[in-house]
Amino acid sequence: MKYCLLSKEQFESLNIDFAKFLASQQLDANEWNAIKKTKPQIAQKELELFSDLVWEEVLTKTKFIEHISPKELNLFNCSVIAMHRLVVKIDKPDFDFNEVSDFNWFLKNLNHQSLSYFQAQKKYIDSRTIELFQLIQKGGEITDGALYQTILNQLKS
Repeated sequence: MKYCLLSKEQFESLNIDFAKFLASQQLDANEWNAIKKTKPQIAQKELELFSDLVWEEVLTKTKFIEHISPKELNLFNCSVIAMHRLVVKIDKPDFDFNEVSDFNWFLKNLNHQSLSYFQAQKKYIDSRTIELFQLIQKGGEITDGALYQTILNQLKS
């Protein structure tokens, strides 16, 4: 398996897509139910294959990933050949980027002396999708890039 098995909730939310996938494998609902009962290892392989297909599609479309911890923001712009990273660190007691009030304070005080900004860029070592998946496995979340763009504009000004 290239990525990881989708959760039960993810499978449930993708039930129509999974049914189409099974149909593409020339399996109808009755055949699928029989395979689950009599050949669980084959059923597991089908679940894994579908999961990899879903992950591959999602990761291929991913452009931005954010990882937010109490004292640090890691924002990634995931282009085709390289990943550009913006890091924001804060040196302020009792501050937590995960708290709405603290995060709002940060957005209103982007030039505050307690904030440090860093940038880096790296080309993908493994495949792009594998590296993005690893970021997500470490707690990153796929986003629309609005925060990344806000910080990038701050650094340019």
